[in-house]
Amino acid sequence: MKRMQIGLIGCGTVGEGVARILMEQKELIKNRLGMELILKKVADTDTTKKRSVTFDKGVFTTDASEILNDPDIDVVVEMVGGTGFARKAILQALDSGKHVVTANKKLLALEGNTLFAKAARNSVTIAYEASVGGCMPVIKTLRENLVANHISAMTGILNGTCNYILSEITRLGLSFDEALSQAQQKGFAEADPTLDIEGFDAAHKLAIISAIAYGMEIDFEGVYVEGISRIEPLDILYADQFGYRIKLLAISKNHEDAIEARVHPAMIPVDSLLSQVGGSVNALSIFGDCTGEMMLYGHGAGMMPTASAVVADLADIARDIKREDGGRLPALGYPASNIRRIPVLPISEIRTHYYFRISAADQPGVLSKVSGVLARYNISIMSVHQKERHASDAVPLVFMTHKAKEADVRQALAEIRALPEIGSDPVLIRIEDPGTNGRDESQNKTGQPSASCL
Repeated sequence: MKRMQIGLIGCGTVGEGVARILMEQKELIKNRLGMELILKKVADTDTTKKRSVTFDKGVFTTDASEILNDPDIDVVVEMVGGTGFARKAILQALDSGKHVVTANKKLLALEGNTLFAKAARNSVTIAYEASVGGCMPVIKTLRENLVANHISAMTGILNGTCNYILSEITRLGLSFDEALSQAQQKGFAEADPTLDIEGFDAAHKLAIISAIAYGMEIDFEGVYVEGISRIEPLDILYADQFGYRIKLLAISKNHEDAIEARVHPAMIPVDSLLSQVGGSVNALSIFGDCTGEMMLYGHGAGMMPTASAVVADLADIARDIKREDGGRLPALGYPASNIRRIPVLPISEIRTHYYFRISAADQPGVLSKVSGVLARYNISIMSVHQKERHASDAVPLVFMTHKAKEADVRQALAEIRALPEIGSDPVLIRIEDPGTNGRDESQNKTGQPSASCL
């Protein structure tokens, strides 16, 4: 029976899970593949951590070069993360003719084009299923299962930390800081949660899957990114009254000559499938011309779900080695010669519905001033709500709009903020309906324009 020898660099949370699966499920994997996967070496600098696996003598090392320089190791599993040492290790592995498995979405989003090209030149594979969606087979679905489909759009919840925070604000009425603290206590958020709550983690993933879906180069710099730190319980309350939930969405739409790629908080109808995705779970809705809408759902992070995806990549590489036909599947699903440069639309060019919350002085004529500004920028109001003032003299004015151009919205809000009656920066949340797949809608959810105000 053939054997594939594996070197694991990084034995933190996910790395430990990979080692557990390879050791505990050894017989199951061997029976399914007809090939034995051998964990030959594990490298990590932390020798004090208590792990749930016990390695045989000589397997664990603190020196990753023992893996990278070992000619008998076929595959390097990189579980270090980041763009420093991980990049160097992957490049050295590729230059040594070793296949690589990684979950490093940040590195792939920033340098995937270069790394994939090097892998192709060296006739080895970079497998990265675990980089997007944890145990959800997002990469495999886009590259293989939907190969006959023209993908028109993708909308997803791709960060469990943000989804947990927004779910808890919705469920319990917590403040953002309270929900974040709770997420950190439960292990759903890092001590420094910036990458998650500011939207960058989801943007890394969106850049990768947009490239696969549309046959384009990875373009992380083109992705518009906005986080959830400005979302308040008041916005959650208004969203609920209007029949929406607020989620951090990763949105990608194919306009043929350009694409939209954006990550930001958005209101989505309560009856949509994505609005029901709570806690730290991820989901991705994909629109194919043959399949229609389909949705993947599952744990986007965590030791065993992510490790399961890593081992699935190892299994694919093992099957290629067994058949001696490695490189069966191009890294981004298209031959390199068919990968195009497709421009990403700037956020200023998108058109969608909007929610504005404006803190205004409780004075006659303020509403007419604000409405006048919106009208000058061709922003049509669908509804406006005014609540009674609370502790301060300011009252919240809430507007829901028909579709408008982002550039016009930004200019209008800047002019509104300059009015002497406005007390703070307006809150803007875009409104999306994943089920419409980008179709234009000129009416609200009930089919008629509404006005509930004053």
